[in-house]
Amino acid sequence: MSLLVAKALGAAFVMGIGSIAPALGEGNAVAKALEGIARQPEASSDLRTTMILGCAITESTGIYSLVIALLILFAL
Repeated sequence: MSLLVAKALGAAFVMGIGSIAPALGEGNAVAKALEGIARQPEASSDLRTTMILGCAITESTGIYSLVIALLILFAL
């Protein structure tokens, strides 16, 4: 196996694992926030703000895995 193939497989593995967790976390957060808004409509602005902040922080994990994958491909 050449070094280029190993880099490509490593980057694919990092992106595969690194994108699954944020996707599941964001889906769960949005589902629970919508459930909370349905139960208490008066708290929708607080729930929405907290959900968006949490999704932004969760998305940073996916972006971090993209950075690591690019480093594997081009810097090593």
